[in-house]
Amino acid sequence: MRRTSGLVLLALAVFFAALSPLLRWYAFPRLAKVPANQYQDMVLEAKNATLLDYGTMRARTVPKVTIVQTLRGNVEASERIERSAGRDVVVWDTLSYVQGPDGRMVSRIPERYIFDAHTQEPVHATGEMVDGDPVRREGIEFKWPFLTEKRNYEYFDAQTRTSAPIHYKGTRSFRGLEVYFFEQTVPWTEVAFPKAMPVKGITPESVAATGTTRWYTTVRRFWVEPLTGAPVYGEEIHKEELRGGTLLGDRDKVTAFAGHVKMREDYIEHTVDLVESNRTLVLLLTSRLPWGFLTLGALLLALALWLEARGRRPSGPAPDTASTTEPVSA
Repeated sequence: MRRTSGLVLLALAVFFAALSPLLRWYAFPRLAKVPANQYQDMVLEAKNATLLDYGTMRARTVPKVTIVQTLRGNVEASERIERSAGRDVVVWDTLSYVQGPDGRMVSRIPERYIFDAHTQEPVHATGEMVDGDPVRREGIEFKWPFLTEKRNYEYFDAQTRTSAPIHYKGTRSFRGLEVYFFEQTVPWTEVAFPKAMPVKGITPESVAATGTTRWYTTVRRFWVEPLTGAPVYGEEIHKEELRGGTLLGDRDKVTAFAGHVKMREDYIEHTVDLVESNRTLVLLLTSRLPWGFLTLGALLLALALWLEARGRRPSGPAPDTASTTEPVSA
């Protein structure tokens, strides 16, 4: 009976010991993925910002500029691309809507971002675009990979339609979470005018005809939770200028927008709560279950060896086979 129990325990020990690396290195890369139907919105604000008044073509200080970013997973498009790509694909239709303190639109830029659900690497397919212009992304955007590393990544900038390194600047603590801090500086670059202009009747083509160009620079910062690869906080020091042309009269340039853009407090709290819940799931698959199974395997192996050793131990003292001769009396 002890021998049978020992063999069963030995088999279980081997099973859990083998399951530990299998769960971490085989199951996790296949199970961890961004859901295709994800939806989220976020509100950012730039207080005491500089904004161009298109009526007077003069920059003025306003109490607040609001940026609403909406992200919607397009399941139908992802399933269509998956059939040709042969892998799990996520399609995000996003919209960055900027409005002034009076609620009027400043800019409206849609994007379609297509990427691998597991690695977050871009997948190039028909429909990949920024503001209606076809693009071919390199690097990440919006989200870092699961198990983010302490290194620089290529990050796609929607304004310039190009990718550049976003630099790892160290590990920090944010709202009780250990996060990696990343920063990217985009130098002054000439960029396209948005398709949707803030003044009715004005189009990018009509502005371009005046010889006026649009320039942009930003310092982009993210605090990224490394297990999930999700930013828990982000901000930008953002500047835009109009330069040259007859639209500005005798001026060389005018500020179109300048401000320190930050996430609104209620959205920070919501994002941290969401990331904490997802972090627990990732931690379960990458650390707690693998180490737990390995520890359980070691305990079962020790118990099996103990039972085997106990089964081989003699059950009682060895009998004395030496014969004794009793004296015979005459």
